Amino acid sequence: MESMRTREELVDRLFKGYEPYFDVERYDEEREDGLPLKGHCRFYVHSEKYVLIKKAKLWDADSNEFVYVFSVPELTAEIFEKCKDYAYEEGMKLVQPKPGHMYSYITVVFICDTCTPEGEKALKKCKIYKSFHFSWYGWMNVHTAAIVREGEKVFTNHMGRSNAKFMKNILNS
Repeated sequence: MESMRTREELVDRLFKGYEPYFDVERYDEEREDGLPLKGHCRFYVHSEKYVLIKKAKLWDADSNEFVYVFSVPELTAEIFEKCKDYAYEEGMKLVQPKPGHMYSYITVVFICDTCTPEGEKALKKCKIYKSFHFSWYGWMNVHTAAIVREGEKVFTNHMGRSNAKFMKNILNS
């Protein structure tokens, strides 16, 4: 990487990476509650299979992902917990468990200059999973990821490993 990008540049690059597939809403004003939320992204997919006519439906499935992007100078365990709790509460309002709902992911992304060891540990250990009606109405996972400018690191929780490659491309682009 030729020069260290600022957090604002990384946030812009992250949203540009999500824009082709997600509905992106950015926040430029400071929030009243003090959360460092920069925006959120929403992704909805509906798939179905039928035989000859649409009334002869074999199956249908809804898949969703809700991404919340936070930008902080230093990621601490307290900031992580506060932001994760906000994203979980807001994301659960959008999850609609019903017949045909397969899964929903709530993804919490942090872009920070530095990260405390406690903050990194809290992010990596985060494990939130919920099934609806014994998984008949689908499930929900919380994915977490952080892009740390100092040391050019990317880390995720176990469920968010699929986001690591995308985050590394954002950091190195």
